[in-house]
Amino acid sequence: MAFVYLTQTGTKAFESRSLFFDCSRISNSRSHGPSHFNQDHVNERPMCGRFTQRYTWRELVELYRLTQPARNLEPRYNVAPTTTIDVLRVREGARELVPMRWGLVPGWWKKSLKEVPATFNARSDTVAEKPMFRDAFRRSRCIIPASGYYEWKVVNGAKQPYYYSAAESGVLSIAGLWDQWKDRASGEPLLSCTMIVTGANELTDAVHDRMPVFLAEDNFASWLDGSAGAELLRPAPENLLQVWPVSKRVNRSADDNNDPALIEPIDVTFA
Repeated sequence: MAFVYLTQTGTKAFESRSLFFDCSRISNSRSHGPSHFNQDHVNERPMCGRFTQRYTWRELVELYRLTQPARNLEPRYNVAPTTTIDVLRVREGARELVPMRWGLVPGWWKKSLKEVPATFNARSDTVAEKPMFRDAFRRSRCIIPASGYYEWKVVNGAKQPYYYSAAESGVLSIAGLWDQWKDRASGEPLLSCTMIVTGANELTDAVHDRMPVFLAEDNFASWLDGSAGAELLRPAPENLLQVWPVSKRVNRSADDNNDPALIEPIDVTFA
């Protein structure tokens, strides 16, 4: 049978069991992911606490025009904050993909790494003023490649995860910031980053009132060199994403990071 999922431009089908996912039938109670992400005094309403990176090196080379030596990229299906992720930045005039901690540590931070608040998301409306992000916003932009991200909603009294990915497949490019911090105890440098979130579009608002900022290819250069600013930090076009419910196994950050079954659609019975 055909599995049918919802996009803003209509429905599409692929092989699986029959299901139609209608965002309008989801409960109005929003959830912001697993409970241990809810306390965040930097981002007032945290979101995008999990995402996937499952692209090929060739895809990144073609999209970002990379010239660095090839890397063997392992797919990851449940990336959580404070883990190491792939990040695109510009260094000495060339774009490069480098590993960074997901959760920004500003270069001026004087306390320990354990004392850094939750900085995996930066809100578009305050990123230029918040002390944790404003220096990086002015001088060190980045792009975080993603294959999709998870968001949560309370359905039938339980937190139900939903998976958002590109409606036409391919890599999503999330606007981000990066910085380098030096651990005062060990003297070791640390590269870290944050992804910027903005207001939801119509599709994503059914689950959460915010979404990542996705950059179009023709805005990569101006974002990375700092010549563009807040005008790019807007909700995505309505036809960019598709969404479907997935297994609650995603709720456990340590569970099967390399298991592609985490993003497989499931049936959800609505009240």
